[in-house]
Amino acid sequence: MPLLRCCYTFFSSTSSCTVHQFRAHPLFFSTSFPRPISEFHPLSLCNSSSRFISPSRVSRPPVEKHQEEETVNMAKLRGLKQKAEILGINCDSCKPGQYTHLICPKCRGGQSMETSLSLHINQDWDFAMWRCFRVECGWAGQVFADDRVTYNGANQISKVNSSRHMTEESLRLEPLGDELIAYFAERMISKEILQKNAVMQISGNQNVIAFPYRRNGVLVSCKYRRTIDKKFWQEKGTEKILYGLDDIKEADEIVIVEGEIDKLSMEEAGICNCVSVPDGAPQKVSTKELPSLEKDTRFQYLWNCKEYLDKASRIILATDGDLPGQALAEELALRLGKERCWQISWPKKDEFSCFKDANESFTVKYIGNNVRLKAKIDC
Repeated sequence: MPLLRCCYTFFSSTSSCTVHQFRAHPLFFSTSFPRPISEFHPLSLCNSSSRFISPSRVSRPPVEKHQEEETVNMAKLRGLKQKAEILGINCDSCKPGQYTHLICPKCRGGQSMETSLSLHINQDWDFAMWRCFRVECGWAGQVFADDRVTYNGANQISKVNSSRHMTEESLRLEPLGDELIAYFAERMISKEILQKNAVMQISGNQNVIAFPYRRNGVLVSCKYRRTIDKKFWQEKGTEKILYGLDDIKEADEIVIVEGEIDKLSMEEAGICNCVSVPDGAPQKVSTKELPSLEKDTRFQYLWNCKEYLDKASRIILATDGDLPGQALAEELALRLGKERCWQISWPKKDEFSCFKDANESFTVKYIGNNVRLKAKIDC
């Protein structure tokens, strides 16, 4: 089978932008796992830094003690059910200590709609675990009654916050005013692209841009950028996902950039199958071994979007041209699989330097309005 060749080119009189495939190392880590990466074990109720007094040492009437334990257990059960419902699992018919067979919310039981999801709540009401036994699915995970991290198979790692429900109104967002529309126009990003991506501002503040993060059209997080000092911050306690996630829902090829404005610039160039990382780039490539999926918090957003990324046969890493940008590309390729990752080399701006990112390539007067980003894929 012929080697796939891919080239993203900036057409100008003096420069071009090329893409090369990662070849330095074999595949170290993939988003597809041939076997379960963890097993479920009952967790200890205490550690070395905590002490528990046995209820038997406390003098209280038996009836009162039983009622108190029942109240605590019911609160645990409600917490487990709420967290499971966020993931699409209805636990109403489940009883602690028993295994219940349900329709899997991921695969819907296939064409036969079989009840392939086995769910178990432990007898102490501390956690629930599940696994889909359809070969084509295999979804597995755990939720806990306390604040421990939810393990949602290979699809998601996040602290489930069942009470957080966001709307544009609750975040006090409003459409962009003329000042910020002009700010984006200077960066060659049109009002139409801004509206398509629902870019907004904080109510009454034309110095703060709001980039809503959505999954299936639902607002799950929001990132802010202050134009005066380029300070960034995000809503706390929300799920980390890629910006523009819905734009790659059915994409076979995906472009990943380092910032929201770069994603908007790519759309101006006609490349809509593009997403941005939410947290920028690390300063350098880690020298440590890749962490387990549960501990890979820095790149949590990749695992939260795994079902989207798994569909892509080719991923273009259009990160910034500086050292942190190169480190980010390397870290992403290690996790996504180097055999399907290609990295952009930005074109020369002048004799001594190259463009830094997609947005700069559109806004620098040296290139001007004659620049056109075009994808060429030759199999």
